[in-house]
Amino acid sequence: MNNADLQSRLEAAPVVPLIQAEDPRVAIETANALVAGGLTVLEVVLRTEAALECLHHVASSVSEAIVGAGTVLSEAQARKSLDAGAAFIVSPGLYVPVVEAAQQGGVDLFPGVATAGEAQLGWNLGLRALKFFPAGQAGGVPMLKALGAVFRDVKFMPTGGIDAGNLADYLGVPSVLACGGSWLTPADAIAAGNYDRVTALATEAVSIARGARGTG
Repeated sequence: MNNADLQSRLEAAPVVPLIQAEDPRVAIETANALVAGGLTVLEVVLRTEAALECLHHVASSVSEAIVGAGTVLSEAQARKSLDAGAAFIVSPGLYVPVVEAAQQGGVDLFPGVATAGEAQLGWNLGLRALKFFPAGQAGGVPMLKALGAVFRDVKFMPTGGIDAGNLADYLGVPSVLACGGSWLTPADAIAAGNYDRVTALATEAVSIARGARGTG
């Protein structure tokens, strides 16, 4: 996988679902359900004890997907994620050692920013793609428009507070590369083994995205 592959996938389906699992088998089933719905850029979040194991199994078993690590808080987690097969790294905040680990590993990084000051720091570190988090609480679409007007060569991936109801609004902002979200992998559906619901939510998100981007 290279940067162009990730870019082209996100252009086709600009939505990145979050996978949180305690069991690699559940993570794989969830990933397959998302891929079946048309979403092939997946973020396995490091929020469980088995997260790195889940990441490894999804990355090695779901060949149709580009799999990254999310909620990466430290340099050590970043390096372990790369060892587990992460093709990109997502962080809730902007922490320079994580940036450096991703750059040294040759993978894309989406560090979280919520203010103009954090975005300016990221820009001066050479980053041209930033996660906007938590999107809903940090100003939503109006804030993204303001940041995009200033940081004109930066693309943003808003995450937090996004769902099918407002996805089109976010994707309508020119500076938005893609949106991330956990609404696509509801815990109750996964606990019940209802992966058809996950696929249906992914299919709906792809349809909304194509409508918002005029590619449908």
